Amino acid sequence: MNIFDQLVQDIKLPKMVRVRQKFPKPVLEDISGAIRKQLQREGVIERINKGDKVAITAGSRGIQNFSVIVRELVTSLKEKGAEPFVIPAMGSHGGATAEGQTALLRSIGITEETVGAQIFSTMEVVRIGTTDKGIPVCFDKYAYEADATIVVNRIKPHTSFRGSIESGLVKMIAIGLGKQLGAEICHATGLCNMSARIEEVARVAIEKSNIAFGLGIMENAYDETSRMVAIPKEKIMSEEPELLLEAKENLPQILFDNCDVLIVDEIGKNISGTGMDTNIVRRFTSEAIVCNPLAQRIVALDLTKETHGNANGIGLADVCTRRLYEKIDFYGTYPNPLTSRVLMSVKIPMVMDNDRQAIKAAVKTCFDIDYNDVRIIRIKNTLKLEEIYVSENLLDEAKGNTRINILSEPEEMPFDEKGNLIN
Repeated sequence: MNIFDQLVQDIKLPKMVRVRQKFPKPVLEDISGAIRKQLQREGVIERINKGDKVAITAGSRGIQNFSVIVRELVTSLKEKGAEPFVIPAMGSHGGATAEGQTALLRSIGITEETVGAQIFSTMEVVRIGTTDKGIPVCFDKYAYEADATIVVNRIKPHTSFRGSIESGLVKMIAIGLGKQLGAEICHATGLCNMSARIEEVARVAIEKSNIAFGLGIMENAYDETSRMVAIPKEKIMSEEPELLLEAKENLPQILFDNCDVLIVDEIGKNISGTGMDTNIVRRFTSEAIVCNPLAQRIVALDLTKETHGNANGIGLADVCTRRLYEKIDFYGTYPNPLTSRVLMSVKIPMVMDNDRQAIKAAVKTCFDIDYNDVRIIRIKNTLKLEEIYVSENLLDEAKGNTRINILSEPEEMPFDEKGNLIN
């Protein structure tokens, strides 16, 4: 028994119960048909001419059906006689290198073979204009040299700021197509000003660039495609705020008021820009957003394979495991805060040897709680929230909520001989 085990040996972990949370579930079954229908909306596909070289943006998030969506868009463009290609549009992600961003696309299933088009990746940008406030507006070099650019992204609440514009097509235009330099410019005045600054930059980019239209992707609370909307470039700024409100209504959540400790099995950039969705865990990396916290302590147990060592967002946790810590690629992680200036997102939490130590340490460091009646919630990640585990003292709250079904009897947390949870 080492010193850590000794210091937390008085902590008795509660029995846990598996529950199912129920959310609205609009699902888009026919992806191909929906894309073709949307491309006819207000004649957006007619903006592409035969022989046009067309850049299609692809970000770094794990968007459901993303490769299928891009492939169907490529197919439709080829049917028009155009020559589409894909560009990574993800600010400073992928270690802020062209090779790293191509690798990120590969990790989420976007390759020349899966989408039927070449991938051209560069961090080089062209300055295409300046806002009224003197802010430079940058645009991906390959997209700039194309005849047209189509912006594709999921529309959802951002994890670090609030506004009428958050995460979606407009942010992709200002930051994704702006690459690392564009991201740095948009973050320069802090998160409180992000929405307005992104909007300001995007307005100029839309006016001065070859953007033809955007394809907004909407998802339900189960991480499934719920609908898609093709928007002419001149309407992106006016239509996206309404789509953002719809996305907020479909956002999954943890249907419990609060707990002492939240256990998150895995975090990663494929899950959220901040590793774990701040809207779900109700903890943010800046004072730009104020909310009622979900938990006193958050424990992060591991990194996803798909994040490739990028641990951005680890600063949201209070405790992590040595397993997670040893997977951190600092060269892949630190370009994010060096660009965004949000250092809180990468601060290292207390590192414990294994899952059991980490969970007990989180409990031990809570204030004003009964160690014999600890309230714990455990989730796989902030995308997978249909089935979660809660301590048995949360059963009354679960039984009082018609959106929660109880699936199991209370059971002890199962640890292996190394002290790690058995899934």
